[in-house]
Amino acid sequence: QVQLVESGGGLVQPGDSLRLSCVASRRTVGSYYTGWFRQAPGKEREFVAAMYWSGERTFYADSVKGRFTVSGDHAKNTVYLQMNSLTPEDTADYYCARKYGSMSYNSGDFSSWGQGTQVTVSS
Repeated sequence: QVQLVESGGGLVQPGDSLRLSCVASRRTVGSYYTGWFRQAPGKEREFVAAMYWSGERTFYADSVKGRFTVSGDHAKNTVYLQMNSLTPEDTADYYCARKYGSMSYNSGDFSSWGQGTQVTVSS
């Protein structure tokens, strides 16, 4: 099973940007989606964005649409989450995961979860 490792989190101020990375342990053949999810303290894990393995389809939560961009670099087995115009409401642990087959917005349908990277937006 492929393993995913997130990085790139940190402490930033409102309005700043961050780029998260999700690196896969090996190249995967087949149809799959890489999803980004986040979980704030005391809240449920929520969908943020996802990308089809080829990059031809991307999906975003309404709360991040226009501010976040998901992209991939196949040569590096890496999916990125570019986050702009960050607000305190974006503070959470961010996770990437994989889903094979059809797209889903449900975290329970994803597997191969990374350990997460913490994003804190505060002045």
